[in-house]
Amino acid sequence: MRVGLAGLGVMGWRIGVNLRNAGKLDVVYNRTSSKAEEFSRKYQVKMAKSVRELAQESDVIILMLSDDSAVKGVVSDILPVVKGKTIVDMSTISPSVSMELATQVFNAGGRMYDAPVVGTSIMVEQKKLTVLVGGPEEGFPEIRDLLSHTASTVLYMGKNGMGLYAKLVNNLLIGAYVASMAEAFNLGVKSGLDPKLVAEFLAKYSSARSPTSEIKAGKMATRDYSTQFATKHMRKDLEIIDREAQKLGVINPMSSLALQLYRMAESWGFSEDDYIAVLEVFMGRGVRS
Repeated sequence: MRVGLAGLGVMGWRIGVNLRNAGKLDVVYNRTSSKAEEFSRKYQVKMAKSVRELAQESDVIILMLSDDSAVKGVVSDILPVVKGKTIVDMSTISPSVSMELATQVFNAGGRMYDAPVVGTSIMVEQKKLTVLVGGPEEGFPEIRDLLSHTASTVLYMGKNGMGLYAKLVNNLLIGAYVASMAEAFNLGVKSGLDPKLVAEFLAKYSSARSPTSEIKAGKMATRDYSTQFATKHMRKDLEIIDREAQKLGVINPMSSLALQLYRMAESWGFSEDDYIAVLEVFMGRGVRS
């Protein structure tokens, strides 16, 4: 089975390294060719000059791309050569868009899975990701075995789109949770508490502590916004949640409010920083100079 990977961003690069180290990666492609050239040179993996070439040389095509538009563009490009092949899209995009693309791939003789990930770049390096898979159940064992080289847990969530809906459940919760944690942290600091003590409490002793607070609270105390998951990506995911909630006819007041806070953080210059930079909105430090 030949495996190709398109998308060598923060997450895609690390996923690619894991697959390559397991002997499961044959070819890579990235829109910015310099990154693909660097990966190819460093890890001795063939570089495709186009996504069509990558698809032609792969049996399984893994995508880790930025948004709906990027995934639609790639799938459109490879539809003519997708017969008999499997697309595993690990991007977080709109479930409704993914389901439409899966139908197009099926009609072209291939099959497609949505397989978004839960976890940070550090968790990729530790191979502790959780992958949520939606698509034809009969092909899931093969997908699970492949992705187990970069994830500790690979869950089958149902038909096409269900992996993405499960991911939105997760990101709705952590988006609102981290915004609430930032609000609570700011209250503590403004009251006169030592920021390091507030962070330690949130991470270790609060009744609302979680793996997220363990990772993020200390970073809030030091204003370490080094990117594990960018503000722009959290904003994008919350926008997807907003659109899907409207289509489903469900209310989403918490995520709608959180979305506005991340938009504010972006407008203040923190788009590329980790999404805990939403703290700046509460601390009122103003636009980054």
